[in-house]
Amino acid sequence: MVIVKGRCAVSKRSTISPGESGTPHPPGSPLRARPRPRKSLGQHFLTDSRILSRIVAAAGLTSEDLVVEVGPGHGGLTRRLVEKAGQVLAVEMDEVLAAELPPRLGNPPNLTTVHADARTVDFLPLIGPDARYRVVANLPYYAANPIIRRFLESAPRPELMVVMVQQEVAQSMLAKPGKMSILSVAIQFYAVPRLVCNVPPRAFRPPPNVTSSVVRLDLRPSPALEVAGPQAFFALVRAGFAAPRKQLRNSLSQGLGVPPADVGALLEDIELDGKRRPETLSMEEWGRVYEAWEQRDRVGSNRAG
Repeated sequence: MVIVKGRCAVSKRSTISPGESGTPHPPGSPLRARPRPRKSLGQHFLTDSRILSRIVAAAGLTSEDLVVEVGPGHGGLTRRLVEKAGQVLAVEMDEVLAAELPPRLGNPPNLTTVHADARTVDFLPLIGPDARYRVVANLPYYAANPIIRRFLESAPRPELMVVMVQQEVAQSMLAKPGKMSILSVAIQFYAVPRLVCNVPPRAFRPPPNVTSSVVRLDLRPSPALEVAGPQAFFALVRAGFAAPRKQLRNSLSQGLGVPPADVGALLEDIELDGKRRPETLSMEEWGRVYEAWEQRDRVGSNRAG
């Protein structure tokens, strides 16, 4: 991991993490031409100024805020963030773009750029254990879900996130019972999502083949459901969507590896129709299924003892 500061008061080097690899851009030297977008990193640079302004407005930033930006690219969004926020931590996977970002923006003193993969980098030493922060990002399509999940499940979690994702992903985040998915449950377990705007391909360079959407996620002070173990809860939800086109009774049976009759009896006990499809269940109903399943395990363990 290489960290590049917007202004280096102590050292003339832009890289301040000794022993790390990387090629920082020497202060004062001319920037080379903007590199071509790399398909392998899913690079589509947002260039529409109106959309950039809407993203920043949706984040509601003040001079007291710490912002984490993932994938700053050429800095179109970063430039607006450093103008609004107190501190900006930009995480960029492209080594060249990470090194060139601070000088490209005039070396703003409140910008720190990290050359790292947001899916794996340890954010704790970068932001601190008790930090209050916000996430604003134009996420690469291929990595959007794992990056969002990391922030939602991390400690400390952000106060809110404003993220650009593929429109299809955004629709899943915002879905109501009837069109729910594993992603819908995961997002709404931790946050309240709302659509900011849709973004056409022409707003990017190069234009992607799909429409994008900006979504704001306001993180809940505590998860939507009181469950003993979030991991166990999501394991059950994944089992429930093992065969999403099937009835809930059969899908849960397949996912949990238990006879359909046992699942049917469990659903009858909580007055839930086993003929419904998994996509129709509300968050509250998934909570009831989880509690019933956990109670079944507890009863079975007590009997075995």
